[in-house]
Amino acid sequence: MQMYNPPHPGETLLELYIKPLGLTITETADALGVARRTLSELVNGHRSVSTEMAERLAIAFGGDAITWLNQQMLYDLWIQKKKRKKLGVQQLYKKVS
Repeated sequence: MQMYNPPHPGETLLELYIKPLGLTITETADALGVARRTLSELVNGHRSVSTEMAERLAIAFGGDAITWLNQQMLYDLWIQKKKRKKLGVQQLYKKVS
């Protein structure tokens, strides 16, 4: 099921984990073993969740890496769908009613 305007995973990370736990970006970045800038770009929606970052988030906050990757995929697909007409692709089949 595709969401309408799904949140960027960085927003989820900030609102559901970092803020409620009273962590700073620096503290969280240190715990994740990444640069502060990397985490800052993620929570501000300027960086995608990679497979490695998804694994780091799963280890640090529990859960599963696939959850973070699925959230990134839903967000990316939503963004791409808004640009669909600009792709210039021709439909090669006709839908059967």
